[in-house]
Amino acid sequence: MIISVCIVEDNKDIRSALEQIITMADGFVLAGAFPDVDQALQKIPLAKPDIVLMDIHLGDGETGIDCVRQLKPLHPEILFMMCTVYEEDEKIFEALTAGANGYILKKTAPGKLLDAMRELYEGGAPMSSQIARKVVNAFRGKAANIETQDHNTGKSISTLSNRENEILELLAKGMLYKEIAGRLFISQETVRKHVYHIYEKLHVSNRVEAINKFFGR
Repeated sequence: MIISVCIVEDNKDIRSALEQIITMADGFVLAGAFPDVDQALQKIPLAKPDIVLMDIHLGDGETGIDCVRQLKPLHPEILFMMCTVYEEDEKIFEALTAGANGYILKKTAPGKLLDAMRELYEGGAPMSSQIARKVVNAFRGKAANIETQDHNTGKSISTLSNRENEILELLAKGMLYKEIAGRLFISQETVRKHVYHIYEKLHVSNRVEAINKFFGR
C-alpha cells in the first residue's frame, strides 16, 4: 500500500519539513507541494493524491478552507486533512463543513502525523486530541436541538439502501474501511464507493457529518 500525498503550505521551512517526513516514510510518496491556493487548485487535480495536507492560513487572501471547499465537490475521492496551528472552534467547524476529513495540529509529532494519514486512508477521521474534544463538546451542545431535526434527518437516512445503512452503522461504531470490508465480505474499494454515495445522499462531505446525522436519526 503506497499513499500519495500533496502538501499545501505557504511557509517554506514547514513545507520542506513536511516534504522530508513524507519522502522518508515507508508506504508514502510525495505527489506535490504547493505554497498557495492558486497552485493547489491547478495542480492537485492533476496529481490525484490520496491525501492532501492542507494549511489554513496561506497568506494570499484565500485560505486552505477555501481551497478544500472548491476541490472537494469536484474530487470527493481525495482526502483532505487540515494541518494547522489553529484550535479555534470556528476554524475547526468551518473546515469540516467545507469537506475536510481530518484535522491535526502542526505541533503533532512526525510519527503521529504519519499514523493519522494511514488512519485517514483506511477510513478513519483522525483529529488531534484537543480538536476531538472540541468536536465532542460541540455535538453535546447540539443535543438539545436533535428533536427538531428528527423529521428531516429521518428522511435523509431513509434514502439510503440497506447496504448503505449497514455501512453507515459500522462507520458510526468507529470501524475502518478494511474492518467493514472484512465484516461484510466485500473489498475496501467497494466500501469506499458506498461511502461516497452515502455522503451524496445525506448531503454531507465527511465521516463526522455523516455519523452526526446517523446519531440524530
